[in-house]
Amino acid sequence: MSAPLLVDRTDGVATVTMNRPDSLNSLDVALKVALRDTFLELAADRACRAVVLAGAGRAFCVGQDLREHLAALETKAPLDTVSEHYNPMVAALAALPVPVVAAVRGAAAGAGAGLAFLADFRIGGPSTSYLMAFARVGLAADTAVSWTLPRLIGHAKATELLLLAEPVRSDEAHRLGLLTRLLDSDDEVLPAAQELAARLAAGPTVAYAQIKRELFEGATGTLAEALAVELAAQTAAGGTADHREATNAFVAKRPPLFAGN
Repeated sequence: MSAPLLVDRTDGVATVTMNRPDSLNSLDVALKVALRDTFLELAADRACRAVVLAGAGRAFCVGQDLREHLAALETKAPLDTVSEHYNPMVAALAALPVPVVAAVRGAAAGAGAGLAFLADFRIGGPSTSYLMAFARVGLAADTAVSWTLPRLIGHAKATELLLLAEPVRSDEAHRLGLLTRLLDSDDEVLPAAQELAARLAAGPTVAYAQIKRELFEGATGTLAEALAVELAAQTAAGGTADHREATNAFVAKRPPLFAGN
């Protein structure tokens, strides 16, 4: 049996591929656990400076494995998976201190869309589509969609997508901001995501982590709280070798060479 998750590390970029193509990378317990544990491992890996999240085959991820879920409905607590798997998986992905690029080839539905929305960048192609499928099966949103989607596209549009549960095709997704970049060919999606991740992996890693922190905490705080976070973030970034290198490079009129510290 193939591993449900594949991880390839190349030049500071970890490509994490959901590997259940026969089920369109639907999320069973094994895959959810593997994603959670891998995100935690990558957060602690100083050699990892960017992450690409992808799906094997013709889909990114269509969300919960409903065959497995149907069996779980016979138990007293079928949705314990939210607290046991989804929430820890989401928290680990959101806490990654490095840039995350989602290669959204094909369908991203339900929790699969939620994973894509947690990425810092989303690259798609003609076959890319999103579906907020939760209401179609009589469920509320999870995988942090209630938090990410309104911040990406606004409260009114998020309400529309979640309640009506209609597909969002690639061109509309790009217009709304659910795709950072829309390419002409599906075959270009993963290479373009890896190319962007490689560019980010060569950058000032600590500064990127602090920028992510500022955006995450600033989204819900007051101005005073945002200023306090910025002060702490600048203090952390300003003490790095990368900051000194970039400053020296600017004065010397040469490109900086970032070491990630």
